[in-house]
Amino acid sequence: MRFLSDNAAPVHPDVLAALAKADEHDLPYDGDRWSAALDERFSDLFERDCAALWIATGTAANCLALGTMVQPHGAVVCHEEAHIEMDEGGAPGFFLHGAKLILAQGEGALLTPADLDAVTQRIRDDVHQVQPHAISITQASEYGRVYTPAMLAELGDYANARGLSLHMDGARFANAVAYLACSPADAVGPCDTLAFGFIKNGGMSAEAVILFDPKRAAEVKYRRKRAGHLQCKGRYQAAQILAMLEGDLWLTNARQSNAAAAEIAAACGERLMHAVEANELFVRLNAAEREALRAQGFEFYDWGDEAARFVTAWDTKQEDASNLAKAIAGL
Repeated sequence: MRFLSDNAAPVHPDVLAALAKADEHDLPYDGDRWSAALDERFSDLFERDCAALWIATGTAANCLALGTMVQPHGAVVCHEEAHIEMDEGGAPGFFLHGAKLILAQGEGALLTPADLDAVTQRIRDDVHQVQPHAISITQASEYGRVYTPAMLAELGDYANARGLSLHMDGARFANAVAYLACSPADAVGPCDTLAFGFIKNGGMSAEAVILFDPKRAAEVKYRRKRAGHLQCKGRYQAAQILAMLEGDLWLTNARQSNAAAAEIAAACGERLMHAVEANELFVRLNAAEREALRAQGFEFYDWGDEAARFVTAWDTKQEDASNLAKAIAGL
């Protein structure tokens, strides 16, 4: 009974079927009919004109998007637990040619204008200090919390007043939309760019860089090629994304994983370290309790010495979620 991570889950059958259908002669790189359909499909989804490019990894999606916002002498303000800080191996500094990350604190790995002020107001407006050029937020956050449309609007106003761009790491964007029960447009709010995650939600090897100013697309295409991320058979990337969007499969999958997480959360009570608003649970468990759960067949990661992280996925069985809930309640 595996709760290690949603990126350990298998590929959804519809995605595999789409890859088979795309297995025919077509133009290379992004000249195929599948890649050509992405702009219109995402423009419909987000209810405004945008450009969409496939990319193989979330790390590259984040960094290529940020590269259109941040000069080498600038900085990105992000949460101290943000993926671009903790889990991308220095890739932002590599892709942004040395630009700095300015780390902020915020409850649940979420950021508010006050959290941003706490780290930006002390920066002098002169050439001797690195100036922020962009803000990066994560939807859902690294602790499974979700930005509401009202919270996003506040951040948008904050960024606009200071001439900053706003980027969203959406590795689990689908889970956030499912939790909010709102439109994708409302869940991304005023962000300028979005790294739309599909791999954790049933995809195989394709994410999407969404540019809400389509004029940025030309620059990202050059950056994508220079970074070695222009797949010569890009139709297989685009086909995966279109399959996930077809019939809102991306939302169906996210609702399933969210529902499994909610069932487990209901049994955790005060053990929960953070509210469960997506598909991640951070649960206070001592070493003996974690050993007892593993002895029953549950797989998960330790989270420090006194806690564990459980992640549900699109294919998490209801029976497995129920069994874990009962096991935690019985500790």
